[in-house]
Amino acid sequence: MTFDPGGRIDPGRASRGGGGRRGVAVGGGLGGLLILLVGAYFGLDLSGVVGGQQASSGGGSQQAQAVDGRQAFPECTSGQAANEDVDCRVIATAESLDAVWGQLLPGEYREPELVLFTGAVGTACGDATSEVGPFYCPGDRTAYFDTAFFQELTDRFGASSGPLAQEYVVAHEFGHAVQDQQGLLAAVQGDRAGAESAAVRSELQADCFAGVWAHHATSTPDPDTGRPLLQPLTPTDVSDALSAAASVGDDRIQETATGRTDPETYTHGTAEQRQRWFSTGYDSGDPAACDTSSAQL
Repeated sequence: MTFDPGGRIDPGRASRGGGGRRGVAVGGGLGGLLILLVGAYFGLDLSGVVGGQQASSGGGSQQAQAVDGRQAFPECTSGQAANEDVDCRVIATAESLDAVWGQLLPGEYREPELVLFTGAVGTACGDATSEVGPFYCPGDRTAYFDTAFFQELTDRFGASSGPLAQEYVVAHEFGHAVQDQQGLLAAVQGDRAGAESAAVRSELQADCFAGVWAHHATSTPDPDTGRPLLQPLTPTDVSDALSAAASVGDDRIQETATGRTDPETYTHGTAEQRQRWFSTGYDSGDPAACDTSSAQL
């Protein structure tokens, strides 16, 4: 999905964090995402263990002081920059998400904080390294991204490298922010794995919310310019998003890593489910269509 080259974006929407020493073995790849999210929500201390990996005796990673985006990303001021630079693309996608969800949930939606980091970052959910992948932390209401993840998504899991594939990942994490604001994350407690688990239902709903954003993104005006930040989607754009959704399916990840798959350990849903729920949101444009709590998955 291409940004309007003349559109304006505010680099201050994000801050730069991380770059600390790697004192904690945190993550476990994509599977660590939900563990971090749930642990933070229910007050678990994840600075020692995330995804079953023990912390080193050196203690937690030390987060570098956050740098305001206007200093860290001075080049990220236009849609053209978002089309050319991955950091700028994440920032511009966040601004588009703010516009869409602000319109869909007037008076309810609160813009989550956005941090781009490299290597490691300290959060209210504990310390994390890039191995965890992108995540949303309810403890500080912040979405965290190491943009090197997008290349890993392509190299290791075969996702498209197209812009909407990357934007889908951002929209998914903002979907968790919407869930947090609506009190929908509590259902995950005590039901964190399995093909029909609340964890899987939560992840598929975030995929659906990402589709809702994609439906509205090309028609929702930016408050500053009065015109949409994003240009109309092409079939290739939609294919890119579906490719990204499939690449992070539990079955695809497990088969890539181990050569087999175990539905009892699923936390995010299968490749087919993730594509289907993104499509549900994209086709309907209606957040109400994303109720996965009792739906046939």
